[in-house]
Amino acid sequence: MLTRLYSSAFGASALAAILILAAVPAAAQAPPRTADGKPNFNGIWQVLNTANWDLQSHAAQPGQITALGAIGAVPPGLGVVEGEEIPYLPAAAATRKANFANRLKLDPEVKCYLPGVPRATYMPFPFQIVQTPQFILIAYEYANAVRTVYMKDPGPAPVDSWMGQSVGHWEGDTLVVDATGFNDQSWLDRSGNFHSDALHVVERYRLRGPDVILYEATIEDRNVFSKPWKISMPIYRRLEKNEQLLEFKCQEFVEELLYGQYRKQPVKP
Repeated sequence: MLTRLYSSAFGASALAAILILAAVPAAAQAPPRTADGKPNFNGIWQVLNTANWDLQSHAAQPGQITALGAIGAVPPGLGVVEGEEIPYLPAAAATRKANFANRLKLDPEVKCYLPGVPRATYMPFPFQIVQTPQFILIAYEYANAVRTVYMKDPGPAPVDSWMGQSVGHWEGDTLVVDATGFNDQSWLDRSGNFHSDALHVVERYRLRGPDVILYEATIEDRNVFSKPWKISMPIYRRLEKNEQLLEFKCQEFVEELLYGQYRKQPVKP
């Protein structure tokens, strides 16, 4: 009788423990770590949202090339901007409106120019993080763009560039990346949101379990915005067993768009 009661009690306890463990969400799992004890961001990642079309909430709408039908349409999406509104200065708001009206001609993505920061993160392409104690390399599938995050500050950027200069440090388990040294050529999305060469971006990467990064970026530009503002989104690990970055050398796709007018014999449509 005593053995039966003990066995029954043990079985009930084991079942309760299993149920409790099953109820713990995957997000509560300890994130993987590198040999030096830091959270391990190595891998291929991708954002699953419509921020590249528009950082703010937007309804579905036709694209500018109506002949493409649904293929060229803009998918609806919830905004990723904290507080929803981007705090433009009045003159900059007028520029953003003009950008939107002429986005098919002006958007740097159309011309296969480098995406800039933070836009490179939420374009609909995967990217790969390679992490070491001294440097973190981020390679993007779009246009073969790359960033080096220096974990020791090399000083001010020598020149302004599309991808800027990124310097990282750790705040506990959060990777903080301070990015400056940008030119004024990239956009923040396809809807005309833009910046000047005074852009300053502070990114925060934090693992929420082994396969999800919680990403935040605070954007500051005294020439364009009245105050700093923030975007946030999850980034997901690509789990396919053969996942790898493939080539998307889009330069060859835009040669006719950019230089076709210089042909001796125009290409027939």
